[in-house]
Amino acid sequence: MTDSQTQNTSQKNVPQNIRIDLQLVADQIKPGSRVLDVGCGDGMLLSYLRKTKEVDGRGLELSMARVTGAVRQGLAVVQGDLETDLKHYPADAFDYVILSQTLQATRNPKEVLEALLRLGTHAVVSFPNFGHWRVRLALLLKGRMPNTPTLPETWYDTDNIHLCTIKDFLALVKDLGMTIEAGFALDGQGKRQSFDATGPMANLLSEQAIFVLRR
Repeated sequence: MTDSQTQNTSQKNVPQNIRIDLQLVADQIKPGSRVLDVGCGDGMLLSYLRKTKEVDGRGLELSMARVTGAVRQGLAVVQGDLETDLKHYPADAFDYVILSQTLQATRNPKEVLEALLRLGTHAVVSFPNFGHWRVRLALLLKGRMPNTPTLPETWYDTDNIHLCTIKDFLALVKDLGMTIEAGFALDGQGKRQSFDATGPMANLLSEQAIFVLRR
């Protein structure tokens, strides 16, 4: 494939619209920034950021098939395991490091968060909130692991191994001495709610959350 063909293919694959929660993540990124998207999947967010904000974007993804799909779009994505490979990146290499809906699937969430803010000035982290009232009610009344829009898989099929509540996350961030620049409470479809994720009702009423952290 020639360079012009590659460019044409890349332009065709640029998403015009992205998932609602990813749009909110993208809104936190300043134009022209250096960005690392950890667990970037097929590169949809990176492609969008490159198109709309002209970022210098990199991606790290475990699935080789998804890496191949991202590279075919002309994106700088490499195959790797975030829990073993982030240590190979130099400190302060990025302005933003993004971890979208992946923290709960890591073996060592605390070490992963520390790594994000070693590599970047800011970290943008999103995750499902296990403290939402539907989750609590399902456990209370049915005594079984819940299925919700943000937790759709059954317990034996899910990749999630460290589910947490918003309160749990806030406590960990405090213990790590990190600063919260912004916290967004989202519903099950990823729409922003009228209150912040750091507010008193967020843990009960939010199905997911996005936080912007800095050192």
